[in-house]
Amino acid sequence: MNIKRIFGAILTVLGIGALLYAAIMFVNNTAGDANVKILITFGILGLIFFISGVSLVRTTKDEA
Repeated sequence: MNIKRIFGAILTVLGIGALLYAAIMFVNNTAGDANVKILITFGILGLIFFISGVSLVRTTKDEA
């Protein structure tokens, strides 16, 4: 059980969740009055979490 790989998977899932939330907020914007700061914040944080999680899972070697 590799802790780095588990942490990378958790970061990846959090990143996907934040990106989906930002996408849903963007799509549900009917009158153009969505809070842009929140939309940008969730989008950037989701992208950072997703990229760091994927790279952590990819670069961690399996030791059996």
